[in-house]
Amino acid sequence: MAKVYNFSAGPAVLPHAVLAEAQSEMLDWHGSGMCVMEMSHRGKEFMEIIHDAEHDLRELMRIPKNYKVLFLQGGASLQFSMIPLNLLGDKQSIDVVNTGHWSKLAIKEARRYANVNVVASSEDRNFTYVPAEETWQRDPDAAYLHYTSNETIGGLQFPFVPATVNDVPLVCDMSSDFLSREVDVSRFGLIYAGAQKNIGPSGLTVVIVREDLLGKALPSTPTMLNYQIHADADSMYNTPATYPIYIAGLVFKWLKELGGIKGMAARNDEKAGLLYHAIEASNGFYYSTVEEPFRSKMNVVFRLKDESLEDTFLSEAKKNGLVQLKGHRAVGGMRASIYNAMPIEGVKALVSFMMDFARQHSS
Repeated sequence: MAKVYNFSAGPAVLPHAVLAEAQSEMLDWHGSGMCVMEMSHRGKEFMEIIHDAEHDLRELMRIPKNYKVLFLQGGASLQFSMIPLNLLGDKQSIDVVNTGHWSKLAIKEARRYANVNVVASSEDRNFTYVPAEETWQRDPDAAYLHYTSNETIGGLQFPFVPATVNDVPLVCDMSSDFLSREVDVSRFGLIYAGAQKNIGPSGLTVVIVREDLLGKALPSTPTMLNYQIHADADSMYNTPATYPIYIAGLVFKWLKELGGIKGMAARNDEKAGLLYHAIEASNGFYYSTVEEPFRSKMNVVFRLKDESLEDTFLSEAKKNGLVQLKGHRAVGGMRASIYNAMPIEGVKALVSFMMDFARQHSS
């Protein structure tokens, strides 16, 4: 099998060690004689898997006891509806920071249920920066403030956690930088993340929610969209995404073996530093589309000065085992997603290729 480095934005690369372990356990998990995919979700074997996964996640993120961890389905996109349905309560408005594609989708969905106050937007500069927090126009009576910590498509990442004002809970979509850097969970009312970028395979969504925010669902909320129902049932109200939870659990153990989130953050800093340095050192052959303080360490979006070379770049990169580098159709260009599971060797191989390509095609 030809070795490739997969820079896909999601579903994305998984740790080789995790895939190898899953392969070894495919036909027989721990002497059970069963594959995880064919286990009863209420059997003792799978109950051990899901309990271990939650325990390890709590340990990695130092999640306080007054927070529930929910393993749900529907992707982060379903959370755009679940969050207002569950957290709006008797409030009329929601605060949202608009920093790109996923923020806009969250806003669009939230408007089905409440007045949405866009406290700040970076659309005026094509989502290349995060507006200074002191300029935000907050509603002191908002049900919560929502922001997207890392815009996967635009390659923009918040370098800070917003302050909590007037006890308005902070809600964050961390889908594409979950577990990539340390965060103080106690500062948030709710954190959510689709699995297919930095946790595991698609089909699983992790929600971490403070207990005092439960039990406020609107009367019209469907049973399956009520956080309280899932919390009371320990994520077992219906059949959960069993195999993605199993893989996520293996990823959590892999992270612990590598020094936890602090150790992974240092690796991510190194990888992103190498790639951004190569872009800046190219004398304009490549350029970043995001202002420097807000450049993502997970999704490095860049362009070629000569856009006519982009197809050639992608074709040659693929021949060199560097795949899934094409930018999202909404923005074009290139995107190298360098999540936790991307080894530094992959980034070094990309940097080497980029330097060679620039030398060959510079006028």
